[in-house]
Amino acid sequence: MGIVNVTPDSFSGDGRGPQAAIAHGHALLEAGAEMLDIGGESTRPGAAPVPPEEEIARVVPVIRALAPHVPISIDTRHAATMRAALDAGARVVNDVTALRHDPAALGVVVAARCPVIIMHMLGTDPRHMQDAPEYRDVLAEVTGFLLERAAVLREAGVAPGDICLDPGIGFGKTLAHNLALLRGLPALAGQGYAVLLGASRKSFIHRITPAPEPEQRVPGSIAAAIAGAAAGVSWVRVHDVAQTRQALAVWGAITLPTPPAPA
Repeated sequence: MGIVNVTPDSFSGDGRGPQAAIAHGHALLEAGAEMLDIGGESTRPGAAPVPPEEEIARVVPVIRALAPHVPISIDTRHAATMRAALDAGARVVNDVTALRHDPAALGVVVAARCPVIIMHMLGTDPRHMQDAPEYRDVLAEVTGFLLERAAVLREAGVAPGDICLDPGIGFGKTLAHNLALLRGLPALAGQGYAVLLGASRKSFIHRITPAPEPEQRVPGSIAAAIAGAAAGVSWVRVHDVAQTRQALAVWGAITLPTPPAPA
């Protein structure tokens, strides 16, 4: 899943206006992206919220331009933006608040019968998620939260196969929490749902090895993607598609069984 940020304040330094975002989306497709995740509101710690009207104005032109070429996921916590994005051609909803921020969000997803990615984060406001996060057992608590939210979706009519879980690396977690979640990915991937891992360019990499600028964190991002693939995640959400695809291809050739030769 390639990341397209239609924002001026992305943490990763790759925010773009609509026309540049469309060009970037096409570049990610050429690099091998199988889905594009398009967002119009930064959810980095401390980011200012964006009104849905402005978010819609940012993302809808990009979705309309790219949806004929690739499945689109809309990265938003606002029901109005979800609805507008789906109308514009998006196929998947990706909500960092697991459909908790906007009471109307669940209804939008159920009515659209679309796949939905639900992520764990502390609270529903990214501005405060990194204010001294604490857990007794981060893997158990994050897994329990995601399973509870998945149960809410299923009760509302969302098919189990349309639910994808995201542990929310960096969303209300310390370095120790992030590492515990990455080590625990096999357990999360064994819960019967698809799992998405979004670790690309995140600051935990800088906590392990000096990489103050997000663009310097590509090797660490690839290491996390390979760890996710080895753990059985279904999707990796990345900024650097070509590099990640190459790394995963080599890892797969080394570790996975060789398919039988054609008869």
